[in-house]
Amino acid sequence: MNILVTGGAGFIGSAVCRLLVGREGVKVINLDKLTYAGNLQSLRPIENAANYKHYPVDICDDAKVLEILRREDIDTIMHLAAESHVDRSIDGPGAFIETNVVGTFRLLNASLAHWRELSSERQERFRFHHVSTDEVFGDLPFDEGVFTEDTPYAPSSPYSASKAASDHFVRAWHETYGLPVVLSNCSNNYGPFHFPEKLIPLVILNALDEQPLPVYGNGTNVRDWLFVEDHARALERVVTMGRVGESYNIGGRAEHSNLSVVQTICDVLDTKCPRAGGKNYRELITFVADRPGHDRRYAIDPAKIERELGWKAEETFETGLAKTIDWYLANEWWWRPIRAERYQGNRLGVMQAKTV
Repeated sequence: MNILVTGGAGFIGSAVCRLLVGREGVKVINLDKLTYAGNLQSLRPIENAANYKHYPVDICDDAKVLEILRREDIDTIMHLAAESHVDRSIDGPGAFIETNVVGTFRLLNASLAHWRELSSERQERFRFHHVSTDEVFGDLPFDEGVFTEDTPYAPSSPYSASKAASDHFVRAWHETYGLPVVLSNCSNNYGPFHFPEKLIPLVILNALDEQPLPVYGNGTNVRDWLFVEDHARALERVVTMGRVGESYNIGGRAEHSNLSVVQTICDVLDTKCPRAGGKNYRELITFVADRPGHDRRYAIDPAKIERELGWKAEETFETGLAKTIDWYLANEWWWRPIRAERYQGNRLGVMQAKTV
């Protein structure tokens, strides 16, 4: 398989690249223009692999994308490139429309042109896998309901609206032009190499720096958490085994409120890296003004991918969080330069735990 991964220097994309490079008979082409959240250091373990290559190309440049698809003889596309931070989408929605909507449109056009040039046998094997988010479904009551593949779309933020639009374009290119597509919608990811503005790494690193741990509102908003390496394995299943035209919800069956996540991180750090003077990290928790339109609860039902593709999350939230904290404690070389370069004068960072 010759796989093009868009956004391969991002959090989830880099996990996908690291996984696939280790597979026999797979060549991985990473297409990432390296915006603020793209970091080639996340790919250091595979940067010299013979079956890996990076192109610093924008998905909006459909002419260059088509040239790469032809040059690398691509037969599988995993589209993860996206602007993904809700707070940033509220402050500047234009970038989200440009990348997530226009970028997906242009990538689809390049992919369709390339697919039409393939032999009929290779057209049958070709896949365009669009990786999306549970946020397209809106939110749920605190006490009932889960997102399934049939849940109507009801996006709440500019970010989720842009992802919903891109989902619809992907389905339209399948229905109208016959492009073989599969889609997936995931819950909140966490794990190694997670950009430091997102909730879990932000709390870990603020705690280590003795800075306030910001929690929106009263912290009752609930998210379903998924360890990023479990997600990467799920995406591999979807793109290799998923039925054309189908979507698959991917979740960790691990719902927790934002406040409980922050408190759990504090408790683990109390054991692994105690504060001076016997203080506990929970003392650093600071409640801040809530985000506009903050969705109450996300919860994914992953029964379809478990049943049809045989995937199930291997990590519980507790085991995955322990591995994540251990990784940040051991890999200051990766996160310290990001904190120093991008958050000078903004010690609170930016809150929100969304990852696609």
